[in-house]
Amino acid sequence: MATADVCRRHGISSATFYKWKSKYGGLEVSEARRLRALEEENARLKKLLAEAMLDNVVLKDLASKKW
Repeated sequence: MATADVCRRHGISSATFYKWKSKYGGLEVSEARRLRALEEENARLKKLLAEAMLDNVVLKDLASKKW
């Protein structure tokens, strides 16, 4: 089956197909799942760090005000 037919069947663009192929092409299924899980965990940790840093800034701002 041609690449264009597969892309059309699954509703993705050819560019997306080739991007995924370059990213996941040499990986086994278990490795790809592990990579995706690590990326999701990394995103979650970045979000937690950003929230903690924002809380820290707010607390420093409150502490610096004179009552």
